[in-house]
Amino acid sequence: MKDDIHPKYYKNAKVTCSCGNSFEVGSTQPKLHVEVCSACHPFYTGKAKFIDTAGRVDKFQERMKKAEEIKTKKSKTKKKDKEEKNG
Repeated sequence: MKDDIHPKYYKNAKVTCSCGNSFEVGSTQPKLHVEVCSACHPFYTGKAKFIDTAGRVDKFQERMKKAEEIKTKKSKTKKKDKEEKNG
């Protein structure tokens, strides 16, 4: 193997979660910052919550609302067209 090509390995790298939990693991980085850990992840805690870092849930709900509005507008115009043809 070549010398001096591998990164330094830290046996006690500190991991800090956004919930405040911290623990040590082995890593090539001395400090790690994570958004979700086993102490706050819904799968491990059993508590359902949205982990929304960039407003993705809100954006999705807005898109669904717009799609529903468009769908209702189209159905109303189709009904009007049928009435005009029959009337």
